[in-house]
Formats: sequence, C-alpha cells, structure tokens
Amino acid sequence: MIGEAAAGIAAGETALGIELGSTRIKAVLIDRRGSVLATGGFDWENQFVDRIWTYPLHLVWQGLAGAYRSLADQVGANFGVPLETVGSIGISAMMHGYLVFDSDDNQLVEFRTWRNSMTERAADTLTRVFEFNVPQRWCAAHLAHAILNDEPHVNKIAYMTTLAGLVHWKLTGRKVVGVGDASGMFPIDPGTAQFHKAMLEKFDALFAEMSLGWKVAEILPEVLMAGQDAGVLSEFGAQLLDPTGTLKAGIPLAPPEGDGATGMVATNSVLPRTGNTSVGTSIFTMVVMERPLKEVHVEIDIINTPTGDPVAMVHCNNGANEVNAWAGIFAEFAQAIGSSASIGDVFETLFNSSLAGDPDCGGLLSYNYLAGEVITGLSEGRPLFLRTPNSRFNLANFVRSQIYAVFGTLALGMRILESEHIGLDSMLAHGGLFKTKRVAQSLLTAALNTPIAVAETAGDGGAWGMAVLAAYLVEGMGRSLSDYLDQVMFADSAVETIEPDPVQVAGFRDYLERYERALPVMRTAVESS
Repeated sequence: MIGEAAAGIAAGETALGIELGSTRIKAVLIDRRGSVLATGGFDWENQFVDRIWTYPLHLVWQGLAGAYRSLADQVGANFGVPLETVGSIGISAMMHGYLVFDSDDNQLVEFRTWRNSMTERAADTLTRVFEFNVPQRWCAAHLAHAILNDEPHVNKIAYMTTLAGLVHWKLTGRKVVGVGDASGMFPIDPGTAQFHKAMLEKFDALFAEMSLGWKVAEILPEVLMAGQDAGVLSEFGAQLLDPTGTLKAGIPLAPPEGDGATGMVATNSVLPRTGNTSVGTSIFTMVVMERPLKEVHVEIDIINTPTGDPVAMVHCNNGANEVNAWAGIFAEFAQAIGSSASIGDVFETLFNSSLAGDPDCGGLLSYNYLAGEVITGLSEGRPLFLRTPNSRFNLANFVRSQIYAVFGTLALGMRILESEHIGLDSMLAHGGLFKTKRVAQSLLTAALNTPIAVAETAGDGGAWGMAVLAAYLVEGMGRSLSDYLDQVMFADSAVETIEPDPVQVAGFRDYLERYERALPVMRTAVESS
C-alpha cells in the first residue's frame, strides 16, 4: 500500500488543501478517493492591537510555508518520495474581515478579522438599505465602517479581498474568490451566483456624496463557482509556498473558499435540507435552504454553497477557545505532578468525564465569550464560570458546562430557524472538538435536539474539504458537486449518527434557561472591566 501511495504522490495523483483557520493553518494531502495521505500545520493566534483583532500578514506567509513544509516532510518520511508536485491545490481561510490594497498592491490598513465587532452602525445601515442582513463581520460592513468614519485610506482603495482570496492572488496572480467566500463579502444574487447588482448600486448611491473615486464593483474580486478555472501556481507562488524550491509551478488551483464553504463540503451538506455544524475558534451551523427566509433576521447570515445555493447560517464568534484554555490548565497540572500525559490524553480524559455529568451540569454555568456576540447583544466578551453554593461542583459537571458553553449561543440562534420552519433532513458536525468520539457529538445532539452525524474526516475539517474542492476541479468530469461527493468522496465513508436523548435534551434546555437569565452578569462584567 505504501508503494502504491508513493507512486500516486510522485505522479501527482493527489490534491492539496490548505485552510488558514483562527488558531491553526492546516494542510491536508489526499488521494483521488479522499483518503488522507499527509497533514501539516502551523499554530498562530490573532492579536488584539489597539482594540482590533488582527494578524500581521508576514505571519500568513510564514504560516503557509510552515504548514506546507511540515506536510512535505511527512510525505518524505512516510512514503520516501519528495513532494515535487500535486494534482491540484485549494486555499481556504476564515471568512469576512477587511483586507484592502492600493493600486500598487500595498496593504492600506491592518487586517481586521471577522472577530471585530465595531461595525455595528455600518452593518445596521447596509441591512436597512439592502433589506438584507449584513452582519458586522462582513467585508461590506467593514468597508462601510471605514467610509462612515472618514478613514484616510478609503480613497486609495483599488482592491478588497478575503484572506483566502489574498493567498490565492499571491500564488496565482488571479484576483478571484469562490462564491461561498464571496457571500461573506457582499450579498450574492441567487439567480446569477454573482454579487447582487441592485445592492451594489444601492451601496454606491448610499455613499455617492463621499467622492470615493471608485464604485464598489470595481474593487471586488471575480466570483467563481466550484470546478471553474481559477489559475495555476506561478513561479513566485511556488517559491512562496515552498521556499526550498522543490515544488514545481503550473499546478491548477481551485477557486479559493471560505471556511463556511469547506465545512459544507467536508460534511457532504451542499444540497437543500442538509446542514452542518463547524466548531473551531468560532462556531456556526449552516442549513442549505429550499426557499428564502420570510423575514430579515440580524442573527441569521445568508451565505452560499460553493455552487451558489443560499444557506442560512447561525454564526457565533466564540467557539472552543475557552475549552482549550482549561485543557491547557489541566495539562500544566499533570506536568507539575510528574505525569507524562500528553495534551491529547488530557482532552480525551476531560471530555470522557463529561459524560458522567448531570444533564443540566448540576447547576454550573459557563460563558466562553472571549469576543462579543451579536446574538446576545454583547460588543465584547469576558469568559466566566458561575456556580451557586448548592451547585453540584465536580469534574464531570465542570467539563460538561464548558462544552455546553460552546453550544449555548448557537442554540439561541437556531431557535430562529425553527420559527421559520426551515427544513432539515441531516446535520453533520466537524472540527477538532469532535475528535474524542461521541462526547461533543452527543452533547450537541442534546443542544440542538436533532440527530448529529460525525464522519471519519471530522477532525480534518475544512482543510480536507478544500482538498476535495481542489480534487473536484480536475476529477469532477462533468458531475455536479453533490454527485461527486456522494459517488467518490463519501462513497465508503463511515458516518456515526447519535439520536437525541429526551433526558439530555431536557437537561440542556434547563441549562440554556439559566444561561439566558444570567446574561446580565456577562454584560456587567464587560462594563466593569
């Protein structure tokens, strides 16, 4: 088997997906059936500078090369061949934010990530004018915010893109984005799968008196759907990705996508009435819709699949970071007492312990708010753990409360989709939180009161999904993306589904009622510190 895989790698019968997530840049190399051949990664963290969540761009290139290098080293170690080429490449990244450049390709201001929540006035204005929800983290909201605040760089803008679009641009020279990523920049017309022409015109009219020197359509990237030509790896791009010079130029690249779109692919949820939940630094649930929502809800984003279908998205800024932080504390304690337990051992032990907890966490309550949350009306976050004197305070309940906190705000947002009677036949979950089998999966089942499935690829998440989109570019052979996923990538996939347990569902409901009642405590914490 190793010899066969090595031959396939040498022949370029592979696809490479790289996703720039909030805390880790991950690279995944797959074969033509979607099996993972090698992975690589680079850890990074956003910085809070002058009250702006940001990443310096030099870390983008350092991390990109670092993730690729660790993957290439793994290929060499496991298969005995150098990684000189791959069949295709795809770049994905966290969606939204603000990246703008002048006509000489110079970055004009710091990269303002999706995590920032200072664009409320701009987002509200666009939502009212468009009659379409424009969340605070969208590129359009950040652009409008800069205009409304008369920031001096605005008249110099020649190009605005996403993080995935930026990396793809530098690797290929093409200023394009996939339609899923584009839908987090500016509203998409479901009839054309392009930026919505009427809303583009409304944007320009809104700021007509500002003498910007450009129209918004002129500074946006070209929008492509899955499977369309998005360029090839240039000599400059090959050197950027692999400074050793081993990787050859000329490799085709798929349209760059956002983490929302790659999550849909990674969970085979690109058809109407399918959905998925992704957990990382943020957490979101996406449901592919059969029909538009009846009303505009500021808690619900409307984005698109990689093939342009509209998706209702409940997005929460705060995901697994606080769980990870507590696991780090327990790992420090383990080290202090001389234990050889790895961080993986610590996670598995903590998560498994939560299954013995009370369905309502024994009266314990946790908030994972490192950043603000639109759904609960908070502009900033303060992680909190609360208990009363008679709470059942033990390890199982404590860990369960931390995992429940990951799902709390999401559950509040999902109530809106229930009220809109949006149909849902299946929900798949993915992300590192689901690596410990059945734990987070069963607790999410209780939180959403719906069956939750997890596939073998759950831990590889969006990077694997982006590799699949890259493979589809050259292996699709005229099939629809959904058919390609069913017939090739998920044909032999092992998927485990957990059904809701009424006792656990009732326990989470009790937990969520306390969670809502205690939100004023969170607001006081924000105002007081």
